[in-house]
Amino acid sequence: MDEIVKKLAGLGLPGVILVILTVTSGGSSAAVAAAITALGGPFGIVGGIALLGLITVVGDAVAGYGLEAIVNAIYKERSKTESVQVLLQEIKDLPISDELKLKLKNELSPENFTETQEI
Repeated sequence: MDEIVKKLAGLGLPGVILVILTVTSGGSSAAVAAAITALGGPFGIVGGIALLGLITVVGDAVAGYGLEAIVNAIYKERSKTESVQVLLQEIKDLPISDELKLKLKNELSPENFTETQEI
């Protein structure tokens, strides 16, 4: 088991996702291939493998800069081309802490949100 764990750990987050896909699919290689194909959407298995690679890049960025900095930068960039009201509603529905929602809303909105206002 130690050898398998070392190899999967070398893959990083995609390795963890592969283990989860394997377990949830009952260990069938055909089911794992189907799950990766489903992840790839219209691009099939190639898209699924590319998505696993993208997860690695995103995971490295989050590890380097932190989730708050990455999400904040994404919403600042999106606010240049999208409605701030739409983004604020989107932030409200994100599965993140209320503290992070408050910080993101304060960065986007000219009015300051307080902890007593609806997040």
